[in-house]
Amino acid sequence: MLTNPSEHLKAIKNDTNYVRTKVQQYQGDARHGKMVEWISSTDYPAQQSDIIGRRQEGTGQWFLDAPEVAIWLGEPKGTLFCPGIPGAGKTMVAAIAIDHLLTSVQSSSVGVAYVYCSYKQEKQDTSSMLAAIIKQLVQGRPSTAEPVEQLHKRHANQGTKPSLEEIFSTLKEVLTKYSTVYVVVDALDEYQNSDGSRHQFLARLRALQAGQDVRLLATSRFIPEIEDAFKEAARLEVRANDNDVRRFVAGQIYRLPKCIQRNVVLREMVQDKIVQAVDGMFLLARLDVDSLLDKTTVKRVKTTLANLSKGLDALDDAYKDALQRIESQLGGHYEDAKRVLSWITYAKRPLTIAEICHALAVDSKEAELDPENIPDVEDLLATCAGLVVVDQESSVIRLVHYTTQEYFERIRDQWYPSAPLHIATTCLTYLSFDLFKSGNCSSDKEFEDRLQENKLLDYAAKHWGEHYVTVEGSARELAYLFLSNSNLVSSATQVLLASTLKFDNYSQYYPKGSTGAHLAARFGLSLTLEAILLSKGQERKSEITKKDSWGQTLLYLAAKNGHCATAELLLDKGADVNAQGGEYGNALQAASRGGHEAIVKLLLDKGADVNAQSEYG
Repeated sequence: MLTNPSEHLKAIKNDTNYVRTKVQQYQGDARHGKMVEWISSTDYPAQQSDIIGRRQEGTGQWFLDAPEVAIWLGEPKGTLFCPGIPGAGKTMVAAIAIDHLLTSVQSSSVGVAYVYCSYKQEKQDTSSMLAAIIKQLVQGRPSTAEPVEQLHKRHANQGTKPSLEEIFSTLKEVLTKYSTVYVVVDALDEYQNSDGSRHQFLARLRALQAGQDVRLLATSRFIPEIEDAFKEAARLEVRANDNDVRRFVAGQIYRLPKCIQRNVVLREMVQDKIVQAVDGMFLLARLDVDSLLDKTTVKRVKTTLANLSKGLDALDDAYKDALQRIESQLGGHYEDAKRVLSWITYAKRPLTIAEICHALAVDSKEAELDPENIPDVEDLLATCAGLVVVDQESSVIRLVHYTTQEYFERIRDQWYPSAPLHIATTCLTYLSFDLFKSGNCSSDKEFEDRLQENKLLDYAAKHWGEHYVTVEGSARELAYLFLSNSNLVSSATQVLLASTLKFDNYSQYYPKGSTGAHLAARFGLSLTLEAILLSKGQERKSEITKKDSWGQTLLYLAAKNGHCATAELLLDKGADVNAQGGEYGNALQAASRGGHEAIVKLLLDKGADVNAQSEYG
């Protein structure tokens, strides 16, 4: 007990100072967290946790023990290229390397960063990849974040995004805070290179190595262009080790029927036959194990093992077998599996399990989602014969491998020909729910709550048009009803175009006054747009010239987004080729900035003024 008043006051002051320090620390941590999320919204650590969590104990040690890895770990500015056949286990090897770096190499002076390339990743360009590396390097070390803080101050409050050069310059500054930085890039072959972005990304990484001790490890399939890019680098092929495959299969025995679990000789046969069949392909071992799940007698197990495919066609044969098992299920299970697989295959970006569940719960005859129609996650996965997995950290549902995606892209039109129409109809039905007829949200909180409660809303608003354009002649009535409701259009436009940078009132930063015709032009929906214009009668001309609050006309949006047929339709209907407005000033400038050469030629042929300049020059 404190009897001396001065001691009492001193104690109060100490407590107050302690609380103040803690509050300041909390506020600083919150600012730091907000800043790193601003620089990049990617969550590669979540992917790392998912992948390494699937590692069978003891597997992959051969890679860490390889002399090439030991040399790379100790070589300043070293590069190690690790190619492999599809399904060899390259991503797991990358995860094992990352795990080793994080647990045994990373320190206050040694940084570790990594990226997992994915064929379905939305924002996979040089800026976003380099920003993800920055995020990881500063996330756990606030003392390195000063260059990012300066970048954040320049852009965050204005709602602008940093350029590639600013990102690159910031990363170079962050690297100076470390003596050495290890960078691991997995699946370079899944980094789409239609615009040369992959080449640009690799060039930037080499430029970083020229200035700092950056040690790069990359995995890829055997792609000539990628192999050529690493022709001067050390090389270590990734190939499933027989001992690793045996460990993996042994670790899966608990999943198999009791006739295998209780028979020692049969267990050994299962391991031997699968090891012999897979020939360096870890993925095939997984699929072969799954092919035994419904074999409940010794004879059926032996027959399956005797017929395991080998060689180049083994993966396709394994996928065909999985589809046969799916098709042999009860009708409801088969339909669920078809819908899950089609959604994942056709999706324009990775989907979460919550988004898939909402998609499957949509009834085109209902004006709202019935919670009792939402399927159970485990039930859905059980119908898919091992072809689908859920990443536990990110909740993303995906096909088990890139080759699975490629297989379904080859057969999907024959296997489920009505899938595109079903997906487009589902998106339009969702966007047309009664609860969205109130229009846009008026605050950030209301907007975020709407997205949180309606799991498919973000995907449907951003991608419905990409699905619908492939089936435009079959679902026009539903699209027309949606686009004719100004409140539904306002709701969808806000989700589609609101800023992704979360500054105060960010949810209100989108073009107001957008009409259904604006959305149709943006997505290149020529047939639907023509129907909308026809319905306007005498007001057709004013509809064509109407601008949203950003000054964008229908022609401007068609030109900016590369839709030549839609632009031609609008010009034929009387659109002003030189109408001013929009970020780039006019349709010609917008098409030129987007690299849409066919539209540039069309506009020039129609009399566009080549000398007209926007405020940006």
